[in-house]
Amino acid sequence: MKTLRKGAIVGPVVGALWLLIVATAVAVAMSFATGNAFRPGLAGSILLGVTLGGAALTIRNAWLLIVTGAIAAFMMTAAGIGAVQVGDGVDTVQVALASLVTGIGAGWPLSVILARQPTGEMTRHEFEEVLLRFLTGFGYIFFTAIVVIPFYVMVMTSLKSQQALLANPLDFSVDLSKGWDLFRSYRELFEDFHFGSYLWTSFYVSVLTVLITLLFSVPGAYAVARLRFTGRAAFSRSILLIYMVPMIVVALPIYIVFSVTGLRNSIFGLVLIYPVTTIPVSLYMLQGYFRGLPSEVEDAGLMDGLSRLQVIWKITLPLSLPALASVSLYVFMIAWNEFLLAFMLLDDPSKFTLTRGVAMLNSSEVPRQHLMAGAVIATVPIMVLFLGLEKFMTRGLTAGSVKG
Repeated sequence: MKTLRKGAIVGPVVGALWLLIVATAVAVAMSFATGNAFRPGLAGSILLGVTLGGAALTIRNAWLLIVTGAIAAFMMTAAGIGAVQVGDGVDTVQVALASLVTGIGAGWPLSVILARQPTGEMTRHEFEEVLLRFLTGFGYIFFTAIVVIPFYVMVMTSLKSQQALLANPLDFSVDLSKGWDLFRSYRELFEDFHFGSYLWTSFYVSVLTVLITLLFSVPGAYAVARLRFTGRAAFSRSILLIYMVPMIVVALPIYIVFSVTGLRNSIFGLVLIYPVTTIPVSLYMLQGYFRGLPSEVEDAGLMDGLSRLQVIWKITLPLSLPALASVSLYVFMIAWNEFLLAFMLLDDPSKFTLTRGVAMLNSSEVPRQHLMAGAVIATVPIMVLFLGLEKFMTRGLTAGSVKG
């Protein structure tokens, strides 16, 4: 196989690029965590990266590479040429912590990226393996950062006092000595802004939306998947056409109709309109799953004297629990997070959903930390629910992808 690169060149180059990524991540994380000035150092990152990248080709012990990287990072930072530069007022403990994290974030990944790679000529396969490992590590750091940083800023801001925000809006560290007083914004939201009522309203509206959606989508999807009728193929292909029309286009007609019929500013109106947006996607998801179920099981039930409805209730639905769980979770999240219709149709604060209540906090009269606390309250329940039921959602979405 044709050789492409020398490992002695690839190792230092990969090390320098990786250290630039790690130094940036550590500097951002330490700045957010401490409120002090940390920034990546270009010269220090390249120097340390070249050193560790070359060492990773000969030092196969990951722990030894981590310790070497941490010590080198600390010494370089103390000398003012570190991969992570520090500003005034940063104590030795924070410098040591930044160096330790840099050493771990550099040494261990480089030992994995450059594992078993030769110092001499590298084959195409070996070079591509190093490249893929490097890109995989970069992807982990990048996508974790874009998800975690906004959530971290939101949570830390919700724990700040008005005085602290006015003093330094970019300081996202918190004073743990305040104890339970850190959660003052959350307490005030429930006591003064009635967020308990908003949570309950969003919960039962979302649950009712799930029940109504399943009530219509299960028989509809079963009919498309199993029965033969005129227009079946056209109906199956046109299920998702409603999503080709942006909600903002139909929002004004919905507002006019609901105003004329007296359904505006009514929770009942939301329960009527939400399933309109969720039933099509539920039909699409469930029909694919139903097609993947063996029809012989249902035929056996019909031969035993069961009616079609009994077959659906006793055979099809029990076999479809993963799909029903994933559809229910998906519909619940849509209803929980829906904002546009709730914003247009609800004016009475006593009937606000959670998203409508959070939007109410976006005012110059309401402290910024209250808005962030409201966003956390709206995000955490659905996040916990998704993480707890994610395996059911994944199983339900993929189970109907292969027929047979």
